Amino acid sequence: MRRRGVTPASNAFRSGRSLCYDRAPLTRDPQERPFEGMIDIESMQERLAALRVEHRDLDEIIDRLTADGPVNQLQIQRLKKRKLLLKDQITMIESRLLPDIIA
Repeated sequence: MRRRGVTPASNAFRSGRSLCYDRAPLTRDPQERPFEGMIDIESMQERLAALRVEHRDLDEIIDRLTADGPVNQLQIQRLKKRKLLLKDQITMIESRLLPDIIA
């Protein structure tokens, strides 16, 4: 007999059991591919340098377009959006490259 308002899912949640029965356990040999998850630092540094150059170029383009006189606001907005996206990518890569230091 099932109590009202109590489902098998809520019982599992209360007891801390998992309901994911369809997932296979991880049985992969760790020696199989030792460097699979590692990120190549050199390629990240190259990508970071390329993103910084593109960010700087966009900054110069935006400055030139706004200084000339009549401007296309939509074009300026798209360039600024792209510049913000690049800045986010730069910050993400920098945070991956710098080790976490616990003070």
